[in-house]
Amino acid sequence: MRFGWLAAAYAVQTAAAAVPQARDNASCTKTTVAILGGGMAGIAAAQALSNSSIHDFVIIEYRDTIGGRVAHTEFGKDPNGKPYNVEIGANWVQGLGSPGGPENPIWTFAKKWNVSNTYSNYSNILTYNETGYTDYSSVLDDFEEMYEEASEQAGIILKENLQDQTARTGLALAGWRPRHDDMAAQAVEWWEWDWEDAFSPAESSFVFGAAGENLTFNQFSDANNFVWDQRGYSRIIHGEASTFLKKDDPRLHLNSRVSNISYTNNGVTVYKDDGSCVSAAYAVCTFSLGVLQSKTVKFSPKLPYWKRTAIEKFNMGTYTKIFLQFNETFWPADTEYFLYASPTTRGYYPVWQSLAAPGFIPESNILFVTVVAEEAYRVERQSDEQTKKEVMAVLREMYPNITIPEPTAFMYPRWSTTPWSYGSYSNWPAATTLEMHQNFRANVDRLWFAGEATSAQYFGFLHGAWFEGRDAGQQIAALLKDKCSDVSSTMKECGDRRHYNVLKGSSPLADYTVFDGWSVSSFYSSS
Repeated sequence: MRFGWLAAAYAVQTAAAAVPQARDNASCTKTTVAILGGGMAGIAAAQALSNSSIHDFVIIEYRDTIGGRVAHTEFGKDPNGKPYNVEIGANWVQGLGSPGGPENPIWTFAKKWNVSNTYSNYSNILTYNETGYTDYSSVLDDFEEMYEEASEQAGIILKENLQDQTARTGLALAGWRPRHDDMAAQAVEWWEWDWEDAFSPAESSFVFGAAGENLTFNQFSDANNFVWDQRGYSRIIHGEASTFLKKDDPRLHLNSRVSNISYTNNGVTVYKDDGSCVSAAYAVCTFSLGVLQSKTVKFSPKLPYWKRTAIEKFNMGTYTKIFLQFNETFWPADTEYFLYASPTTRGYYPVWQSLAAPGFIPESNILFVTVVAEEAYRVERQSDEQTKKEVMAVLREMYPNITIPEPTAFMYPRWSTTPWSYGSYSNWPAATTLEMHQNFRANVDRLWFAGEATSAQYFGFLHGAWFEGRDAGQQIAALLKDKCSDVSSTMKECGDRRHYNVLKGSSPLADYTVFDGWSVSSFYSSS
């Protein structure tokens, strides 16, 4: 081991030698800050730079538009033959705001840009199994009662720096342990946990699964509003981008695929697959966890071991919405949600939502069902026809006394194989500490990272991406202006984000302050 430093130095030299060069017929431009990705985090970072009077930046975006995983697509037709827009990615504003309290920035943007949305009434739900309508709503009440106790215990564990455990363990200690053959209870658990986390309780952190929910819904509000605006949920991102980007702004590089990122403590060079490159003093990487894990983008030199370990430690979930349009609304028209308990398979087409419900798009006759994790991977691997056959069989079990026609339109995305995301959003695995997460979030030399997955307090949420993008932009602006001694009160720190070469079994929270003066420990002590 005494010669480890020599091997490490050789590895760095070798990696540096492998850095690609821009082709002679391609350009290599210079800028101060390169922002990789035009989703919520990337636009927030660029806006923060612009607000700090730093206008020399570029946004490098894979797609032909900004928005990232806040994405919609055309589907079906309205009564006049015009296609609807449906959200295939993010769909809710989660936690709005309360009088006299803080307001979720996403809710602020939704109001600012007049984005149409409706309160999601999770109590407006009917329950089904293979025999049709079957009332097991009391099981929903049982879970929620036990979850309240479990959530309080998760707060104690986090505050006291105790060992994390799986959500399965935490729920069981609160009294919730469904039998494997109790498919109604399995469906309820899926509705209450998997649908939010994209993984089962057995795969998820108890402490941080509960903390993410508590820090959002207790801090802002317990309301969720479903966005159905026909301009798309991404209207809020396009709107905020319009405050600092002009039409056809040359700083926005669309249809640009990054192939390699070379970084040092003096700057970052971003290489595109067309042979061109961008050289910057700093870069903010807002790639999804799925892209980072896919290794489709190379780093030169290779990211340090502590960073690679942190990237591989977290989970990228897949949340697949399957849309159907019919020539009529044959399901209960006033109901928002329908929960189906498969007799054989947990998570088999369990949660159905009606866009035809009052307050949404009543004339649309659109229904969609969501699957996650292994079921999402399974349906994304098979053909549309096979999936449609399975989905229709479930619908006919749910409504055995109705002759259900074939859908007039059918569609679903395949997030797990989409090359600019490779999944939908991140999940915090059990026994993964704040230190490990800080390693995922930490910068490497001049290369910074931001996104929903880098937010500890709002992990997996769209507002987490916004906070993280804003923070990265503000901190880089302060570094560029040499103003770290006079930073905004909304910034947790200034300068390099801390990483840990040696990880402990638990994470110190004393210095872990979240945005706007909140800290994890003080939050739980005041809840």
